[in-house]
Amino acid sequence: MADEKFVLTGIRPAPEAPPPVRPAARRDRPILAAVILAVIVLGCLGCELVMTKDPTYMDLMNYSRPPDREFLFGTDTMGRDIFSMIWYGGRISLLIGFVSTAISTAIAILFGSLSGLAPPWLDSLLMRLAEIILSIPGLLLVVLIQAALGEATVWSISLVIGVTSWTSVAKVVRTEVRQIRESEYVVASRCMGGGFFHILRRHLTPNFLPAIMFMVVMNIRGAIVSESTLSFLGIGLPLEVISWGSMLSLAEKALLGNCWWIILIPGLFLVATLVCMTELGNYLRKSANRRQSNL
Repeated sequence: MADEKFVLTGIRPAPEAPPPVRPAARRDRPILAAVILAVIVLGCLGCELVMTKDPTYMDLMNYSRPPDREFLFGTDTMGRDIFSMIWYGGRISLLIGFVSTAISTAIAILFGSLSGLAPPWLDSLLMRLAEIILSIPGLLLVVLIQAALGEATVWSISLVIGVTSWTSVAKVVRTEVRQIRESEYVVASRCMGGGFFHILRRHLTPNFLPAIMFMVVMNIRGAIVSESTLSFLGIGLPLEVISWGSMLSLAEKALLGNCWWIILIPGLFLVATLVCMTELGNYLRKSANRRQSNL
């Protein structure tokens, strides 16, 4: 009987290489959300090229008309073409979102940086002020300030939403500034006579900006929701100023008349925009967390 240790059993095949693992950053990219959001934003910006009819014209002969070949998305209770109103009104809603976010981000960066660089007693005082404002319901504060300003316009609503939605971002900015204020380049800039705004522009902002980008995107989403909520409640933009919120303010009449398209189509565009912004915000948040974990 032959010794088994001399028996040739053949050559073992080399193990298959495992499939290449894509980096997590590539797997998590919200490509579909970015494409959908880009299409909506570009359509709103170039609404003159997309609109089939004048969105402000009231065709009383065709009011509450369901979608057909002439009116792709139907008409509202005043005979206005919903397809044209979607793109034209979306530009107003996006304008409010971006303007109010620019205002709130500027206030948050200034307030948070000042608190982060301030002595302990002033830092504590500023944070107590931010927490008091943060404890007040945002919608209630918006309604109160807007009532004091008078009739709502695009710019007044943008201003009101902007000055009431900066506290959360300011607290993050303050935390980031306190972590980097003792860095060599910040101390050197102070010793060379650099002022507050010079240090903020050259040294602080480039370091904490990635950490707040996802909050900035979410603030755009929140501003669009706030404008839509105010218009839905009847205290936002007037009906003659077309926006997604003012279109949804016709919900009661649409429900009584069984005109589902007046609510459903603007609501779908609004929800799609908000979901896409949420996906982008989550991706920016994960990217910032991944970057910090690799430091």
